[in-house]
Amino acid sequence: MTDLLTNTSEPVTATYSRATAIAAGVLHDVTADARGVGILLPTAIAEHAWTAAVAWPHAASALRCETGRTWTVLAHAAQALERADRRGRGGLQLFNVIPAPALDGENPVTLCAEVGTGDTGEPVLTITAAADR
Repeated sequence: MTDLLTNTSEPVTATYSRATAIAAGVLHDVTADARGVGILLPTAIAEHAWTAAVAWPHAASALRCETGRTWTVLAHAAQALERADRRGRGGLQLFNVIPAPALDGENPVTLCAEVGTGDTGEPVLTITAAADR
């Protein structure tokens, strides 16, 4: 992995192919889960956003908890995109989630949902941490 691949100050898919970024662990492909909340675009969560809002520190319950947290992040992203569409706003959409595993309402994490173009020019949704922008 190179420093450029882990640089999250630029959109991850701008320099590297989406497939390369997913294989390197820079993006987490959540397309199947996204369809469950009504997002029909290929969807990925950047590593820093995953760490801040989804990753679960307890291995025994990580799969169950991370699945639930993924759905929470995607549901908030879908709402942010729908709200932007109703208001006629495009581009980067900010939304807040409570970080895992805190879940106590303190210190929400601001994430960004952005629809861009993928490797083959098709639209894709990437969720990143606002702090990395």
